[in-house]
Amino acid sequence: MRRYGKHTDEDDIRSRPNRKGNRPRTNIRPKHEDAAEGMVLTVDRGRLTCLVEDRVVLAMKARELGRKAAVVGDRVALVGDLSGAKDTLARIVRIEERTSVLRRTADDDDPYERVVVANADQLAVVTALADPEPRPRLIDRCLVAAYDGGLDPLLVLTKSDLAPPDKLLELYGDLDIPYVVTSREELEDGSAAERVFEQLEGKVTAFVGHSGVGKTTLVNALVPEERRRLTGRVNAVTGRGRHTTTSALALPLTGTDGWVIDTPGVRSFGLAHIDPSRVIHAFPDLEPGTEGCPRACSHDEQDCALDAWVAEGHADPARLYSLRRLLATRERTEGD
Repeated sequence: MRRYGKHTDEDDIRSRPNRKGNRPRTNIRPKHEDAAEGMVLTVDRGRLTCLVEDRVVLAMKARELGRKAAVVGDRVALVGDLSGAKDTLARIVRIEERTSVLRRTADDDDPYERVVVANADQLAVVTALADPEPRPRLIDRCLVAAYDGGLDPLLVLTKSDLAPPDKLLELYGDLDIPYVVTSREELEDGSAAERVFEQLEGKVTAFVGHSGVGKTTLVNALVPEERRRLTGRVNAVTGRGRHTTTSALALPLTGTDGWVIDTPGVRSFGLAHIDPSRVIHAFPDLEPGTEGCPRACSHDEQDCALDAWVAEGHADPARLYSLRRLLATRERTEGD
């Protein structure tokens, strides 16, 4: 066995190498104070298409963000190659605080909620008056998700040449929701887009609806081809052409700072994540009456204080009925 004296030569000492060959990890992360601001336009297979100033940039999420995912509409901070040139890739290092979120679950038994769109001002629920028949329960569910996420709802009723809108409008009259009624002819000649545009100026609007109601046709009319050139690279990322709309896509409105976000057609809209205490915020005339409600009140039970509040004349009974109808849709399927 080799023996060493007090004064050994360091070159004689054998040190065990670091088998991973990397530096020790640290909890200190860079602040990226020089990161550029951008907006997520679409997401596809881990690649995010973002608008940075007037450039469309392809990016991926930085590892330091962990499981936190960015969605269409998110305001993000990016570093790396921001030129937008072909075969370049930037990194999203920060997701800014969201002002609103549109969320859904696959069904009412699914505890995993999915954020569909972030930072939208309103939700345009597009439904046909006929062919296919309107689905009020699906509309109700979309409205609940909008109220829960902090979005203002807008009803867009299409194909009025096939059926009158009166019955459906009466169902939602007490909710004071703005609406636009269009026909197939108006969709084709562009006049429908003009009237819908008035409701969208200066706002970020997410469009939702099931297949066949004319949602994407309306979006295409709202965003002419020349404006789509800004997001021309998006088509290659999302695989546009395989399906009418395969993933959510944000498009800028002409002549305004507003945006339209086209979402894939929905067959169901799960509400497992909905908290009734958030939905009530969309009913300011009823909200003060909940002060006497028991803890975790569903606002549709025997001890709910809203019954006495309305009976005393503080609010219209029709408004309470509308609130409870919307909340009850969490226990009903869209086809009920």
